[in-house]
Amino acid sequence: MDKDYIIEKWLRDDLTPEERKAFEALDDFDLNTAIVENAKHFKASHFSEPADYETFKKRLPSKKSSGKVRFMTPFMRIAAMLVVGLGIYFLFFFNNLNTVSTLASEKTTIQLPDNSEVVLNALSSLSYSENRWDRKREVSLNGEAYFKVAKGKVFDVLTEDGTVTVVGTEFNVKQRDDYFEVKCYEGIVRVSAGETMKELTAGDSFRLLNGSPTFFETTYQLPQWTKNVSSFKAVPFSEVVEELERQYNVTVVISVPNFNPEFTGGFVHDNLENALKSITQPLELTYSIESNNTVRLEKSEQ
Repeated sequence: MDKDYIIEKWLRDDLTPEERKAFEALDDFDLNTAIVENAKHFKASHFSEPADYETFKKRLPSKKSSGKVRFMTPFMRIAAMLVVGLGIYFLFFFNNLNTVSTLASEKTTIQLPDNSEVVLNALSSLSYSENRWDRKREVSLNGEAYFKVAKGKVFDVLTEDGTVTVVGTEFNVKQRDDYFEVKCYEGIVRVSAGETMKELTAGDSFRLLNGSPTFFETTYQLPQWTKNVSSFKAVPFSEVVEELERQYNVTVVISVPNFNPEFTGGFVHDNLENALKSITQPLELTYSIESNNTVRLEKSEQ
């Protein structure tokens, strides 16, 4: 009975009693089963398509291998199985991730498999597994995004600084370096960041800046950046400058030593001159637009 045919049917869990006996009699029966069992521990997708077998087959030990393989220690055999199992996991899980990224001064809207909607801000990325979506609604975010989550199972947003968990609601998540912020616009969201766990209702906001948590309220009905306006409430000026750089694809140079006061206000995304006036005049700064998309900020002369 053809060996490849037997293994392919085994991967599909489609063996007849006679074929199963033939499969168990194979000289590499133990290795084949161990590979799949180890892969399960890493939450790998189930083998269900003929193409899965071709990938699996390529990862089997070669028949041309040295005879020394037969004398591998049990430890080395287990290690080899784990390596192959990890390979299967990364192949079937990570290769199936959908990733959407934006460039500077770019925004985009993403429709998730359950019709949840995500608006992605500039220089941000969002990843999710479409194959696993029915089992687990989960996305990974780097940057900033506004979520309109369809009702259903629990929905998780994973970031480097914290996790946001909801069922069906509207909220904004921003994660940039040491800055993590969640604003709830509808429903309830649960935020878990470090040792802090908090439920937010509509109008509540949570910010984790350099490890320090703060809670405040927002009066807006949706994130202002989705209307091409960046707004800030008592944030370091450096955060404002970084957002300006993302929205206009410029480099900002501050020619004032150790200048980083708190800033409350905002700027528009469609006119650099107006945006610069909005963030410099309240702080008594001047600006000049130089070549190579460089903006210089200096202290106003009295």
